[in-house]
Amino acid sequence: MNLKLHVWRQSGPNATGRFVAYDVDEISSHASFLEMLDVLNLRLVERGEEPVAFEHDCREGICGACGVVIDGVPHGPHGGITTCQLHMRSFNDGDEIWIEPWRATGFPVLKDLVVDRSSFDRIVQSGGFISVSTGNAPDANNIPIHKDVAEHAMDAAACIGCGACVAACPNASAMLFTAAKVGHLGVLPQGQPERRDRVSALVAQMDQEGFGSCTNHGACQNACPKEISVDFIARMNRDLRCALRRGGD
Repeated sequence: MNLKLHVWRQSGPNATGRFVAYDVDEISSHASFLEMLDVLNLRLVERGEEPVAFEHDCREGICGACGVVIDGVPHGPHGGITTCQLHMRSFNDGDEIWIEPWRATGFPVLKDLVVDRSSFDRIVQSGGFISVSTGNAPDANNIPIHKDVAEHAMDAAACIGCGACVAACPNASAMLFTAAKVGHLGVLPQGQPERRDRVSALVAQMDQEGFGSCTNHGACQNACPKEISVDFIARMNRDLRCALRRGGD
């Protein structure tokens, strides 16, 4: 298939970016979206031009490294997948495709389609862990956890930190990401001792990173490649209110 790509090009964090149009032809419908960008870059290099910078790693929808806004939609037109899992058969011959990075104060553009997502790391580092000393790790079967509780925790732990929730939100809120990190520990018995301190610390760091507030649009849930529910946001808000009432102790 033959396509016209409108790709966001920005040489650095402080540079002025713009869309640049590229014609790419003979793209296989079986190629993934990132493979199509590989073809574009190969041809740009052959012409002596600067290749398009984009982020990727596993290319299997696991790591969360990939992520661009395609025709205004984070990760592209299909729900429940990452950019690397999107294939060109989802497009038609002659299509014009607009490709840009995540847009958020908390995700400054480094170059072209690559953004700095270290703000997510700092949110997790602020308290998204269990630090209580429990001695040696016991056998898993020695800690009885109801199947529904374990599955609920795994629903939140499925978050890969790609940032699509932020890119989709009109307020650039990171509430779904933060709620997932709070939720997957907060429902397990091991996470109870630090439950209130954890939610207070993560929300405070999220605000410090410059992400917007949640106004219940639900766009984050629709864009999430792991289909994490906004119910976790409601749960985090309840925990936060409890923490504030009790002083976080």
